[in-house]
Amino acid sequence: MVEPILSLKGVRAGYGGATVLHDISLDLPENGSLAVLGRNGVGKSTLLLTIMGYTQLRAGGIAWRGKDISRFEPHNRARAGIGWVAQEREIFPSLSVEENLTTTARSGSWTLDSIYAMFPRLKERRGNMGNQLSGGEQQMLAIARALMTNPSLLLLDEPLEGLAPVIVEELTKAMTAMLADRRLAIVLVEQHTDIALELTEQAIVLERGAIVHRGPSSELRKDTATLERLVGLRVAATA
Repeated sequence: MVEPILSLKGVRAGYGGATVLHDISLDLPENGSLAVLGRNGVGKSTLLLTIMGYTQLRAGGIAWRGKDISRFEPHNRARAGIGWVAQEREIFPSLSVEENLTTTARSGSWTLDSIYAMFPRLKERRGNMGNQLSGGEQQMLAIARALMTNPSLLLLDEPLEGLAPVIVEELTKAMTAMLADRRLAIVLVEQHTDIALELTEQAIVLERGAIVHRGPSSELRKDTATLERLVGLRVAATA
């Protein structure tokens, strides 16, 4: 049996006195892709933050390539090969596009040339400061900066939120290309359910911090009754 790149077993986690995630168990294979769906406030972002080590782990464990990383600090998880694109983007506003990219760069197949090939807009604006970019361009930069760390796993938290349809289309094409390359695994939290399920191989749905559905993304995409019951209004790419 092939060992998963990431494994969570019985994870309970939260903040302060609040427990948000309850008994979360999942395995992600090498170069696999997982959509994390659910209504607002059910723990989707908390799941990514827990994988990165930013929450209080109260029970269970997290393994990376078979090694327990439950007590690793976030920067050590990043060094191990986990990339994270936060919902807030968190680019460096006073650095240029190219400086944002090179300051996080690690050796590997993702280079400035390959990033600029995937995101031509960033090449055009490589001398612009981070705070001179549009929201869509900042999101491209946040994803590109994470790729420059050459991760084996990329965590994406609502990468399409609040963006114009043309930018959503560009980013969807970029994510499709990333997955087609089979260079990395992806966990995608996204409210555009159609896009998330089309991009990924597997999906889970969270409700009150627990997994209430798991299975192939292609099957869930066809199961409109389950989507409407567990996720609510489905957000199309053109919304």
